[in-house]
Order: sequence, then C-alpha cells, then structure tokens
Amino acid sequence: MKEWTREERYRVLESAEDVRDLYERIKSSQYRQTYHVQPVTGLSSDPNGFAFHEGLWHLCYQWCPWGAVHGLKYWYHVSSKDLIHWKNEGIGLKPDSFYDNRGTHSGSGISAGGELYFFYTGNHRDDNWVRTPYTCAAKLTREGRIQKLSEPLFGPRDGYSEHQRDPKVVYHAESGKYYILIGAQTMDLKGTVLVYESEELLSGWRFKGQLKVPSYENFGGMWECPYIVNISGKDLLIFSPQYTKLPGRGESTNHNVYLIGHMDYDTVTFTPESDYRYLDYGFDFYAAQGAANVGDPDKAILISWIGLPDNHYPTEEEDWEGSMTIPRELRIRDGKLLQVPIQGMETLRSGKAAADGTLPRACEMEINADGGDLSLHLFTKEDGSGGLTIEYDAAKKLCVIDKRGMDRRFNEKVGEVLEMPLGNPLRKMRIFIDHSSTEIFVNGGEETFTCHSYPSEREHHYTLKGGSAEIWKLSASVTDDFVI
Repeated sequence: MKEWTREERYRVLESAEDVRDLYERIKSSQYRQTYHVQPVTGLSSDPNGFAFHEGLWHLCYQWCPWGAVHGLKYWYHVSSKDLIHWKNEGIGLKPDSFYDNRGTHSGSGISAGGELYFFYTGNHRDDNWVRTPYTCAAKLTREGRIQKLSEPLFGPRDGYSEHQRDPKVVYHAESGKYYILIGAQTMDLKGTVLVYESEELLSGWRFKGQLKVPSYENFGGMWECPYIVNISGKDLLIFSPQYTKLPGRGESTNHNVYLIGHMDYDTVTFTPESDYRYLDYGFDFYAAQGAANVGDPDKAILISWIGLPDNHYPTEEEDWEGSMTIPRELRIRDGKLLQVPIQGMETLRSGKAAADGTLPRACEMEINADGGDLSLHLFTKEDGSGGLTIEYDAAKKLCVIDKRGMDRRFNEKVGEVLEMPLGNPLRKMRIFIDHSSTEIFVNGGEETFTCHSYPSEREHHYTLKGGSAEIWKLSASVTDDFVI
C-alpha cells in the first residue's frame, strides 16, 4: 500500500487535468458502483450539505482527489431530483482561504428564504501544523456554484480541545431560532456537542451552551456529526462517538448511534427515553447526516458514508475508495427507529434474475424467512463455499454476519464477525448489492447492516436455507461523468 507524504496528501488541485488520468484509470474498476454516490476520483468520506431546495436535492461529500487517503479535503457536489438518480456537479467548496487552508471539512445545508446555505468547518493549520477550526458558511448562487462568505461565523470555543467540527444547522420553529450543533471534545478528552443559536443564518451567532445528555457524560472521546430532528413529536439525536470501544463492535473505535427522547433548547438538554442504539450494525457505516427541508413532520431522510475513518479497503490499490449509502427514510414507531430504503428504489428493477444460484453484481434481494433458523451465503464460489454469511438463530433472535470466507479480506484486526440482535423474529430481509457494497434492511427497517464487499471474479453465487428469495437486477442510476 502506498505511503503518502504530507506534501502529497495536501497538494492543491490546480485543474481538472491534474486528475483526468486517475479518473480514466479507475472508471473501469470492477468495483465502481452503479446506483450509489461515489468519488469521481480519490477518496469520498462524510456526506455534507444534504438539503432539498427548489425541487432539487443537494448533497456534497468529503473529497480528497489524489487517492484513497485522508488529506486536503474538498466538498464535491452532486444533485438529484428523486434521491435515486444522481448527477455529478463538480467541486462545491475549495480549501482556498486562510480559514480553511488545510481543508473544507464536514458540515450541513439548509434552505431558507429562497436561498440554499451551507455550513462547514474550516480546517486551518499554521506553520507548526497547529489546528484552529472555524465555523464557516457559503451560499448557492443562481448559477449553481457554492460561494463562500469571506469571514467565518465564529471560531473555536475556549475551554475545549481543537476537535470542534461538523456544524449541523437546525431550525426550531417553536422558538423561531436557528441552532448550530458542533461535534466537540472537552479538555479532559470526553465527547460532547456545543450548541450555538441565532435568529439569522449568517450573523448573530452566540454560544448557548454544552449539550447535556444525562448518563452520557463519559461516552466516547469525541462526538462527530451530531444531528437532532423531530419525527412525529419525538426528538432523535444521532452522533458518531470516537476513540472508544462499544459492546459487540469488535475492535472498532468509530461508531454511529442514536437516542430517542426530548430536546429542550432553553436548557440545552437532551433527555433520552432509553439507552443508545446502534444506527447500523454493519462493519462500514459512519458519519450519518440527515437532510434539511424534508417537508414531512413524520419522517427524516438520512445518508451515510460506507466506510470508517481508520479502516482500509481493497480499492486503495486502485487509488480510490468510498461510497454513500442508499438514502434512508426514518420513522419512529413504538419508541424504535425504523429505517427503510428511499421510496422508489424499486423503479431501478430491470427484471428478475435467473433462479440458478447466481448473484448479479448490482441487484436487490428479498428474503422471506420460514419462521426457523436461516442461513444465507452471499458471494459464494460455484460450489457454494466461502462468501459473506448471514446466519440467523431463531431461538436467540440473532443474526451473525461473517465475512471471513471472502477472497479479499480486509480490516481483519478490526473484526470480521459481527452480531445483529433482532427485537422481533426474522420475517424479511431486503438486501441491496452493488459492486462494492451490501446493505441489509431487516423486518421493515427495524435493524440494518451495511458493509463494503469486494467479490472476486469467482464469487458470484449464493445459497439459502430456511427461507425463499426473489432477486431483481438493478439498473444504474448514478452518473460517473468526469466533472470537476
């Protein structure tokens, strides 16, 4: 694997020609996705700026153009009319000012007053590589470009570490105020959220306080990508705790969790109704972000990065890596979060796959359980051996997912076997397979499991015991055009 120097990782992209050869080389990779947003070149990580505005969904992702490495970050902009078909729009934000000289880092978007605004972390480093994070803003012009404000909204808060980032802007109708949630770390290395408020989006921001979450004062060493949304009268808090190991998550120290409860913006307190839950049980799911301006009080829309900050993946050898998940509709029922693929994914079905045990590279599987144990092996060899296995124990209501049988193994020390406990007996699984990812939705979205998967040429079969399967081939819905 290539060893990157700091100069290579933080090189400034001068023109599209700097990466044209890389694009031409990677576009023929067998692992390029067909219905998932992916990097035009290099690395994609956190989703950013996700919002609906004047009939169009806007999404950006963290982008390092040079290869599968975390270095100088840009925002790359894509758009969609239906959250299914995505178009490359080119660079959204460039690290070209004093305040973001070492990266335009993660943030959010919101549509208000006929304008679309973006909020991001400007990653500034001095000559000694000391970091200063700034909360910055930008606006979409009528020409479709994202134009930055010349000055940040505010700088780092004293009394906290340098880890202050990922501004998520929310509007609280009851108070008529906007709030910015900043993922942060205390000086004693505990994860938290800083809350700012203002009546205006581009001015008047003042510190409201540190978010209080009873019983979570010592939960993780940094909370990335905080997000609060009200769904059907319940408040949902989603965040990504880092620098900690959690039960059932192997050796990983990066996670995505959620709490359902009540948010009091006056006291800056989120009161949970129950313990935290994993947003997704998979090997590769992180930095989830909710869309602004969904327009339905009974649902939210979420998208996430398929990947983890410290993990490594096979396509790094090809100088690219990363993907976004399928957007998900979130609802709350009986105190539990339900996550289902965005409505309309079935329009990509291009016909039934042959019932001969072969597995198309891009497909949707619907598995119906028969009430007992179930064994599903994906990406097996022709003789049924190997692959990604999903074993369901009906007595325990437990799914065990094991990827050790794949030809291309990766992140072995982090863990290759994970459990997904179910609240109810297994009835149905809806599985979306693309060239380098697998997303599993169980029992109408009661549980989900997301992972990267890189089957070799001989791994294109499956076996199933304890249920029945329908498989549909899925058409491409994401353009892979070279737009910089």
